[in-house]
Amino acid sequence: MRPLDELLERAAVLHGHLCPGQPLGVRMAIVGCRELGIEDPESAKRLVVYVEIDRCASDAIQAATGCQLGRRTLKHIDYGKMAATFLDTKTGRAVRVVALEESREQAWAYAPEAHDKDEAQRLAYARMPDQALFSVRDVRLTPPVEDLPGHPRGRVRCALCGEGINDGRQVERDGEALCRACAFGAYYKEVTA
Repeated sequence: MRPLDELLERAAVLHGHLCPGQPLGVRMAIVGCRELGIEDPESAKRLVVYVEIDRCASDAIQAATGCQLGRRTLKHIDYGKMAATFLDTKTGRAVRVVALEESREQAWAYAPEAHDKDEAQRLAYARMPDQALFSVRDVRLTPPVEDLPGHPRGRVRCALCGEGINDGRQVERDGEALCRACAFGAYYKEVTA
């Protein structure tokens, strides 16, 4: 992987600033890739990352690995946890990296020169040993083929709204294919004039 400073710079550019989540996410990516034996995730093209939070660290993981939502190599599982699972699609091996809660309180010990909590965490997360910062566990993932990178594996049209649905995301009801918005209710409400 690229040097930590370079990855932090990339993360700050992508995210818009350098906050405590940036070194945390970059370090998570480094640990996950190292555990899988992937030295250069961008050129290896075999890494899929499942991030469990939609916060700063997710941008840092994207910057460090090159995984992207639009390339189907970055997945968001909304658990609200500072954790990510790294899957090597070539070997099938996966590791889940979780930021330890204790690291927040230990930040001052690793950055005594800091002026506030955010600065202490930002500096400490770049300095702390991996074992003080993360829990790393081997996990098993069996993603459906429709979730893997590549071209869409199928497309159908919703019987109610007529919109296209990719990759098996339709719901079968009474013999008809429905989009999830029509089947379960949408997160949006259309405005009528």
